[in-house]
Amino acid sequence: MPMKQALLDRIRVINKYVTNKLLIHVAGKRFGHFAILSHVGRKSGKLYRIPIIAEPLQDGFVIALTYGKEVDWYKNIAAKGSCSLRWKNRDYLLVHPEFIDQESGLTAFPAMLRAILRKMGIQYYLRLEIQP
Repeated sequence: MPMKQALLDRIRVINKYVTNKLLIHVAGKRFGHFAILSHVGRKSGKLYRIPIIAEPLQDGFVIALTYGKEVDWYKNIAAKGSCSLRWKNRDYLLVHPEFIDQESGLTAFPAMLRAILRKMGIQYYLRLEIQP
């Protein structure tokens, strides 16, 4: 495993057990780019809520996959075909998850956040449509 991936895996574990538990209380509120993604486990059937970085589009949202494509929450969304998102105190039902290229994903975000995502090396972005 490359050093960069090993470090990313350590950060992911810390975030899962510490940072996310704190962020869940501020995500989805009026300010900022953190939203709360709710999804159902494909095996457990359990409801999960996680803070993620998201930005609205005209008919949906783009989510930065900060840990790559192989995260469980994406697999759960792909299996069900939908999830919900709490963004700026509003709830959205999202459907039709699809990966989009890095440049398209980045352009959805404001310049400052786009620069941070580039610096972090985030390569994968997920686009979801708002269920009408």
